[in-house]
Amino acid sequence: MRTNLTDTDPATLWGFYRQLVRVEEAFRTLKGDLALRPIYHQNAERIEAHIFLAFLAYCLQVTLAQRLTSQASGLTPRAVLDQLKAIQMLDVRVPTTDGRWLHMARYTQPDKTQQVLLAQLGLHLPTQPSPKIELREGSHTRPCGEDLRE
Repeated sequence: MRTNLTDTDPATLWGFYRQLVRVEEAFRTLKGDLALRPIYHQNAERIEAHIFLAFLAYCLQVTLAQRLTSQASGLTPRAVLDQLKAIQMLDVRVPTTDGRWLHMARYTQPDKTQQVLLAQLGLHLPTQPSPKIELREGSHTRPCGEDLRE
């Protein structure tokens, strides 16, 4: 390693270099694994929100990497995200005979590999939400079984 900082302790310089490597890796992660690309916003609030979400995504990526180190050392965050991205959330809306709508938010059930991975990481999917009845599509939602007469 070469430097023009001749008055600085070599251990300090090495620390600076390691910091630089970590920052470059963070940008590679944001661009690669998290697929964050430039988005051109029109106002400052959206720019700040975009930066915040990118930073939050990176924090979650680092947290996942640390959890993998202690609980599933052979896996990378990219491999975990590739496995778990098949678990999807969907909304099912079914019209009833009396003009109301049955709304069910559901996620797909994890396959065996995903179940093992979730268990290894100590993660649990939330329970499936209860179905809800709507007076009409897009209206106020109430849990099933609740009296809709007002």
